[in-house]
Amino acid sequence: MFDLNRRGFLKVLGCIPLAAWGIAPRAANAAAMARVVVVGGGYGGVIAARYLKMAEPGMEVTLIERNKNYVSCPLSNEVVGGESSMEKLTFGYDNLAKQGIKVVIDSVEAIDPQGRTVRVKGGKSYPYDQCVVSPGVDFKWGNIKGYDEAASQTMPHAYKAGPQTVLLAKQIKEMKDGGTVIISAPDDPFRCPPGPYERACLIANYFKHHKPRSKVLILDTKNKFSKEGLFKQAWAQHYQGMIEWVSGDNDGAVARVDPKTMAVYTQLNTHKADVVNIIPDQQAGKIAFLAGLTDKSGWCPVDFATFESTVHKNIHVLGDSTISPMPKSAYSANSQAKVCVAAILARLRNEPLLTPALTNTCYSILAPDHGISVAHIFELKDGKLVQVPGAGGVSPMDASPAFRKLESIYAYSWFKNITTEMFG
Repeated sequence: MFDLNRRGFLKVLGCIPLAAWGIAPRAANAAAMARVVVVGGGYGGVIAARYLKMAEPGMEVTLIERNKNYVSCPLSNEVVGGESSMEKLTFGYDNLAKQGIKVVIDSVEAIDPQGRTVRVKGGKSYPYDQCVVSPGVDFKWGNIKGYDEAASQTMPHAYKAGPQTVLLAKQIKEMKDGGTVIISAPDDPFRCPPGPYERACLIANYFKHHKPRSKVLILDTKNKFSKEGLFKQAWAQHYQGMIEWVSGDNDGAVARVDPKTMAVYTQLNTHKADVVNIIPDQQAGKIAFLAGLTDKSGWCPVDFATFESTVHKNIHVLGDSTISPMPKSAYSANSQAKVCVAAILARLRNEPLLTPALTNTCYSILAPDHGISVAHIFELKDGKLVQVPGAGGVSPMDASPAFRKLESIYAYSWFKNITTEMFG
């Protein structure tokens, strides 16, 4: 199925020189005098800021992020399952500041596309020639009756890594043996499509060693999910009788919750649990709405050649908030950021625009020494982003334990490499 395995592909990709992306340094030019403001210090925004500054050391690059530290969603399910710690997922922005990037810790309150300024809560405005927005996702509170932000303090979503991750891990650790955890999986599209099912695996893995009479019930709006066959095979292999998945057609869609009684209601049934993990339906991050970058879908339309908003010129949108055939993943945001940087530099330098190719790789850890993955390569055709036929692929079914172990090793290596690329 693969002419080049995933590890080899990523190794080759990492060796591609900056010039191939169109983001190599140039002699003195207009781009060196430009001002670029990047909103959002995650997998997309940090890469955009770093590559812009590497390509044009004289450029004024400002990164605005509301949190002092960044906490990674990838691998946060390991914290929920007791296999890792928040410290291993937490990164600071000091190295970006040392690189010459102006790091502003504040919340963005408005983006003015006409005046080309970004205003923060502290009152200051930052002018830009080009703006990059990587806003992540927000939740559609109220889609499930009874589930709002206040309810998430009792029934955590833990789908933005941080205090919610810690809360869910604590609840699982403190629940009685023989109890039940309910995971409510959202409708498409949402961040990290395999995430809820990986979480079920790692919670079951914790139960297997500490609370063997407990179980996980997944109530799903959907009738299929990412890497479904591989997950179900792992459930049978490692967690026989511990994980149950209920599809939308089989009354899996959650309609209402009661945090006081820990009750979860579908159309036909009432479920009680010791821990309830509601992962709400999602939409583009708040700033995307404030800046008028969304359409009626609640996501941001973009030009895939540049990732410039099709609503407002000179504003580029990356990552989870975009309307894109790419999965809403960390690696997608990383790849999109590099295409965006190349496009910004081409515009500022008055150079030809390169035709982009984009990549995505998603790893999931299903048990210790058991990893699976999916890889995609996308190309631009007639203005549309489409998968390259025959490229990428999914981990094979019925693979050997040695193969699954290698995939888990690749997953941790991927995380180390991508976060090192971001934060140094």
